[in-house]
Amino acid sequence: MVQERMLPTFNAAITQITKEEGLRLYEDMVLGRTFEDKCAEMYYRGKMFGFVHLYNGQEAVSSGVIQGAMRPGEDFVCSTYRDHVHALSAGVPAKEVMAELFGKATGCSKGRGGSMHMFSAEHRLLGGYAFVAEGIPVAAGAAFQTKYRREVLGDDSADQVTACFFGDGACNNGQFFETLNMAALWKLPILFVVENNKWAIGMAHERATSEPEIYKKASVFNMVGVEVDGMDILAVRAAAQEAVARARKGEGPTLIEALTYRFRGHSLADPDEMRSKAEKEYWFARDPIKNFAGYLVEQNLANPDELKAIDRQVQQVVDESVQFAESSPEPDKSELYRFIFAEDE
Repeated sequence: MVQERMLPTFNAAITQITKEEGLRLYEDMVLGRTFEDKCAEMYYRGKMFGFVHLYNGQEAVSSGVIQGAMRPGEDFVCSTYRDHVHALSAGVPAKEVMAELFGKATGCSKGRGGSMHMFSAEHRLLGGYAFVAEGIPVAAGAAFQTKYRREVLGDDSADQVTACFFGDGACNNGQFFETLNMAALWKLPILFVVENNKWAIGMAHERATSEPEIYKKASVFNMVGVEVDGMDILAVRAAAQEAVARARKGEGPTLIEALTYRFRGHSLADPDEMRSKAEKEYWFARDPIKNFAGYLVEQNLANPDELKAIDRQVQQVVDESVQFAESSPEPDKSELYRFIFAEDE
């Protein structure tokens, strides 16, 4: 087993969280995990097709940034091909995400996007992107228009922040370096969130890059770079809150490297034979949902019965999303050429 990179320690005693906030974050993580488990079941039953990339294990990153530090529905979120849970955290209803996976007309992308191309203008979800690093410049464009509206057009309400999620593999692509340079020059209100799960498909991160500690790359752009334990939702939330506050004040972007791990293979078609059993067990023991549940109980912010009630409620939501997807209509053939151009107001 390769020596594991030391995870940065976070002192939870320095953070403040209310019971309401804690339960909301727990519910969001459980929704992500339960939804993805149901996706796997539906995929293997032949209910959805194409490539499906699940987020199991990385929930603390999505929930910690979007639910913990941003204003869902106002701020912008830009994802990757592992995008279902980012969509859920951004507020896209589970039934619309599931319907999209089923290719139905009621899906958030009208059945046109499938697993890798979730989009919702209403929820400020800028899309999932199948090409590695493809969403990084798109996210910078959204951040630029916010800055432009505020500083050039005089729109004081334009204080939105953009969160751009991508994996460790994207950090060797040209778009990463070019966009970080522009974002730093223009002091764009954007968070670059690297979900470093150690593996770019079957390539170990340490073998693919000359500087494995991605957050250090921020320094060459005179940008703040932060390393955080991506399995600890409170640590992610604290780093994201600080970065969002800086962005809203006009102090520019932040590069957050969240050290995390995917509990399943790269996609549901991946036999997951590259990673050692010892490595997986090391990270399984750091399950962000179980650890946060323990924290909530320990701090008297929740009791086990309350958490179980949330689990049941979320399971019902996910089950209903499947029923909705199965009963929804296929896109009509007459609309084959719609949504290619911006013909609708």
